[in-house]
Amino acid sequence: MLKTLLIANRGEIAIRIARSAAEMGIATVTIYSEDDAQSLHTRKADRAVGLRGSGVAAYLDGAQIVAAAKEAGCDAIHPGYGFLSENGDFARACAEANIVFVGPSPETLDLFGDRT
Repeated sequence: MLKTLLIANRGEIAIRIARSAAEMGIATVTIYSEDDAQSLHTRKADRAVGLRGSGVAAYLDGAQIVAAAKEAGCDAIHPGYGFLSENGDFARACAEANIVFVGPSPETLDLFGDRT
């Protein structure tokens, strides 16, 4: 049973994931870049954790996100949609940190990522 979920996305998708997790009794942690500190998604979770950097780059920093999840005591990461949700290396990094990646296995993501 998952206890605390880090939502590795922003905006409406983060709000929807937080709402669903709350209905399931799972605590949520959102992340935000320096320029998103006042965004609505930061107030719709149980806790918000700031990332170093601004814009999209901060949300694509897998190592920083995994570290934030560990520091916040999260046992799972939901990547939302976008690049991290398709990144086998990110899913692998979650597994190596003993954090559940909410999505396909790294091997499946590697296959999806091969656009040829």
